Amino acid sequence: MESYRIELFFIALAAALAPFLAQLPNRFRLPIVAVELLLGIFIGPHILNLVNADGLVGTMGELGLTFLLFMVGLEINFNEIRGKPLALAVGGWFLSLTVAMVFMFIANSLGLIKTPLLAAVALSTTALGVLAPILRDKGILETKFGKLLLSAAAIGELGPLVAISFLIIPEHSPVLHTLFMIIFAGIILLSAYTATQVRSSKIIDLLAQTMQSSGQLPVRICIVLQTLLVVLAAEFGFNVVIGAFAAGMVVSLASTGEGGAMLRQKLDAIGYGFLIPFFFIVAGMKFDLSALWASPLVPVQIICLLVLLILVRGAPVLLYNRVLCANHKLPFALYSATGLPLIVIITELGISSGLMAADKGAVLVCTGMISVFLFPILAENLLPKNNDKL
Repeated sequence: MESYRIELFFIALAAALAPFLAQLPNRFRLPIVAVELLLGIFIGPHILNLVNADGLVGTMGELGLTFLLFMVGLEINFNEIRGKPLALAVGGWFLSLTVAMVFMFIANSLGLIKTPLLAAVALSTTALGVLAPILRDKGILETKFGKLLLSAAAIGELGPLVAISFLIIPEHSPVLHTLFMIIFAGIILLSAYTATQVRSSKIIDLLAQTMQSSGQLPVRICIVLQTLLVVLAAEFGFNVVIGAFAAGMVVSLASTGEGGAMLRQKLDAIGYGFLIPFFFIVAGMKFDLSALWASPLVPVQIICLLVLLILVRGAPVLLYNRVLCANHKLPFALYSATGLPLIVIITELGISSGLMAADKGAVLVCTGMISVFLFPILAENLLPKNNDKL
């Protein structure tokens, strides 16, 4: 236990340093998740060997993963993206997945990869959790361009999560697996309906009154709901991340108004201030640096994957001809191609389930890290400076 105390201290120290380091470079600031991954690599077994990603440390990383997906679900406001933006986003993601599958099956036929479906899903992701604060800080989120991008990013996270729930599991027969999916979807829909009913009643006002006391009942209810759906997902043979994501969407439906804003702030503090940094730091500790120079072709692979990310997530701009100006399409593609968090998650799940080799996972994660600090910078420089034109 003594060693875990020291290891937890090093992780907590890395988490505290990350916000400072993320602000240091003035022109090319790294997103905080990329800094956390880099710090995890630095303190992990492959460099300083201060911390190992097992035991209690590994458990904390898994808790961070579930809370990250909970917060991603919480970010999605379907009232703002419903209608044409949502329809375009869904169609665009399926187009992205199709393009990715074509490229990955070609790579598979050439013997370059062994898991084309999983790699295709990883390439079709968009990092909503990374993009949302970037767009908010730049004043883009409330523009027409921002809402279209937000809907594309939301489906770019939801679609891959649903896809991996089918790819990485079946512990049961196909018929039983499908039945469990229907039951689980029914539970989520019932929870969502209950949430919409509760938000229009006086129950929310009563719950909000406890937000200033030691009871913190709304926060505890959110944790119970998240835990319940995570446990149900695991019991039904799905990956736990789909349960956490669904819990976030249900809470998003219920948390409206002033009380809801306060609840989100408290959940933000728990997630981004405590649990989520554990996931990214622990994921960095598992990152095998030696895989990057195991072959002279690795840099070429990373460059090819970066280009593929832009092609795969840029393909949907073909559907946006009537709603996007010509000079907005490339920034839209670059923002959409930003995909680190879910790439890390899918890679972690793929390696742990034996569906992906560790060296291929390392290349994918490295590509995601580069996309997170390169693509948003390029997109910002290509967008018109006046937000009124967006």
